[in-house]
Amino acid sequence: MYQSTRELWIAFVAIIIISLVYLGAVILLGGIPAASDFFGHTLGIIGFFLMLMTETLYTLRKRSRSARWGRTSSWLQFHIVTGLVGPFMVLLHSSWKFNGLAGIVMLMTGVVVISGFIGRYIYTAIPRSADGMEIEVGELHKRISILETQIAGWIKEKPEVSAQFSRYVSVPVSGSTFRIGNLFEDLGYQISMWNLQRKMDTRTRAQATALTELLKRRRTLNRQRVSLAQARRLMALWHTLHVPIGLALFVAAFIHIVAAIYYATLLR
Repeated sequence: MYQSTRELWIAFVAIIIISLVYLGAVILLGGIPAASDFFGHTLGIIGFFLMLMTETLYTLRKRSRSARWGRTSSWLQFHIVTGLVGPFMVLLHSSWKFNGLAGIVMLMTGVVVISGFIGRYIYTAIPRSADGMEIEVGELHKRISILETQIAGWIKEKPEVSAQFSRYVSVPVSGSTFRIGNLFEDLGYQISMWNLQRKMDTRTRAQATALTELLKRRRTLNRQRVSLAQARRLMALWHTLHVPIGLALFVAAFIHIVAAIYYATLLR
């Protein structure tokens, strides 16, 4: 089931490194590198190719069900990394000037990046296999049933520890993944679980770790079961908005590149 945030951390580290390199260029050049300079051009070219890979590679892998070149979930992580790092490099390439078509391209890039974050949130709300394939309701019920059996077995094996978690064992999850109130509800749940474990001695806390993980996994699956239909509808709506905006962005970016080559190179 796709829940990793590793790609966000990779993108964050890459952006920090690029920022340090950019800062070094600012110091060496004595000012912000112009978009038409070698350094600025390099940023723009690399950033554009990363954005181009963002738009194409994951889509090709997702539509190739029989492909053997990596898991769909791995390509999604690559899609997210390039979708964050590429636009950041294009932003640096702009020299912080947003006039004319270049300004429109940057505005559309910002819209696509924000839309991508929203899409990632909706995507993670839909339960998936390790390869990124959607899990059906029947499979969700089966997995929840297995967890219920594991929780019951754990309680029977360690009743003295389980008794402290009685309020969490029997409480079902209700509502939708997309309710704003869930943020506060989940935060309260995490805090109360942390407070409960904090009061235990070291040995009991170690024994309770397995149970807390089972309860968290059951909570996640139940939440996804409740909101599965809604998440699929939102994902379909998101696709109808995100894909055309992305295509429009690349048309505008291509026109900008052709114009930049023509005016900055051929007319010199």
